Amino acid sequence: MLNRFSLASIRRISTTARCCSDKNEPDLSDPKTLALHKLYRPERITPSKRGIDLLKQPGLNKGMAFSLHERQYLGIHGLLPPAFMTEEQQAYRIITKLRQQPDNLAKYIQLDSLQDRNEKLYYRVLCDNVKELMPIVYTPTVGQACQHFGFIYRNPKGLYVTINDNSISKIYQILANWHTENVRAIVITDGERILGLGDLGTYGIGIPVGKLALYVALAGIRPEWCLPVILDVGTDNTELLNDPFYTGLRRKRVRGPEYDSLVDNFMKAATKRFGRDTLIQFEDFGNQNAYRLLDRYKGEYCMFNDDIQGTAAVVVAGLLASTRVTKKKLSQEKIVFLGAGGAATGVAEMCVRQMMDEGLTEEEACGRIYMVDIEGLITTSRIKSLGERHVKFAKDLPDTKNLLEVVRTVKPGALIGASTVAGAFTEEIIREMAKNNPRPIIFALSNPTSKAECTAETAYRCTNGAVLFASGSPFENVELNGKLYKPGQGNNAYIFPGVALGAVLFAEMFIRQNLYSVEYDELINKTYEWPAKDSKHGFPVPVLRRTSMDEE
Repeated sequence: MLNRFSLASIRRISTTARCCSDKNEPDLSDPKTLALHKLYRPERITPSKRGIDLLKQPGLNKGMAFSLHERQYLGIHGLLPPAFMTEEQQAYRIITKLRQQPDNLAKYIQLDSLQDRNEKLYYRVLCDNVKELMPIVYTPTVGQACQHFGFIYRNPKGLYVTINDNSISKIYQILANWHTENVRAIVITDGERILGLGDLGTYGIGIPVGKLALYVALAGIRPEWCLPVILDVGTDNTELLNDPFYTGLRRKRVRGPEYDSLVDNFMKAATKRFGRDTLIQFEDFGNQNAYRLLDRYKGEYCMFNDDIQGTAAVVVAGLLASTRVTKKKLSQEKIVFLGAGGAATGVAEMCVRQMMDEGLTEEEACGRIYMVDIEGLITTSRIKSLGERHVKFAKDLPDTKNLLEVVRTVKPGALIGASTVAGAFTEEIIREMAKNNPRPIIFALSNPTSKAECTAETAYRCTNGAVLFASGSPFENVELNGKLYKPGQGNNAYIFPGVALGAVLFAEMFIRQNLYSVEYDELINKTYEWPAKDSKHGFPVPVLRRTSMDEE
């Protein structure tokens, strides 16, 4: 039986602390209802701070929404303008001001400043305008913010654990310095592979901050439960080492046993400080560490890697949506991947599992997937140099680095880019895809937008509008031959907030189960609105802030 909680039911649960009517009381004997009730119930707070110190606390400050009684009682009467504004009025003022900013980075800085002074209003604005602001607080703008982080840095928003702090006791003390004790969700990065921008060192702190903002906006997780963390083990980016504004250690990256020891000590210290049920999401680690650390910690800690597992889930959702338009099962398609890093390999492996669910053997499913990395098509002649996860995808074909040649030879139904090579899907390649398929599937998933393998405009124009297109970061609508095409977006934000909510509520179950091993059709049908048969795009539209939980 599937027990579903819509946003309306969550709101109903959250009002029960103020409601005296028995008919509105939730059934708290149900452990899942009880978990949601604890998450969303309102709380009364008696601030320990008064006066100007209170207004400097973003978690307590309400701006001009303080009533006269509150202003007098809390010692802030006269410290605010005499007018009173509701939260709705303040939110309208903020969004109006945001829309007047000259560019997205300016909007990011404006929102960052709001979060520093009034956290509740920040999330009100974000939740009320989530579709408009998601590209600002997350991809693609967050990548730009990370690149300029040394220049725009104002106030700390996370914890920095350096290689110099490499002991459980030292890391525990750093975690104890965080301003809240009840942390339930941590997003951690070492800054080595920030989006498609590469090694940004401590400038990558913007990624955990942005991820956790969406935990709150899309999943309703409490802000005080969230902790962004960056592991500073140095950087191999010489530009950053010479940057006078760089905020991290000025040294080359530490690797090997010392690096592993730091991550081990962090995991032990975090669970010691906040409990074994604390979710730890790994984000934007380098390819050489991402899979290795996932295999090392899954089943032992409440953790997941969004680049590998989240990307795989959202891309498979897009492929399954596309098959509703192409009228072919995924197991009938050949898929070419440009890029063979952690994200692409995770998607390929989940495609194999889906094809096996549709009746193929593992060998047959792997045979329908072709991967092209920096050395070219992965072939049997390269077996000795391949990682174990890539061997099963090696093909007995001539070696080539020419993607167009691969597309002509394989004639795939789907072309997926996770290479961070802008423009890699040339017009000739896209036309070749259209030549072989009435509705070609092309996903240019590299982030940010500047790293996308092709633009939406190029994809639609070169296929005369027939393409089923999705990108990692948003593109503007495309007008072609009098028709308006809306590009799909394969963004992990459609996946990871819900995964995080499930992990926060039911950590023990999350640790035991094989993540993303559910039946795709059952899950995806309930969390996505599907394109019509004659749709101009093939990517499903997520129903934001809807949660489904299976009762076993």
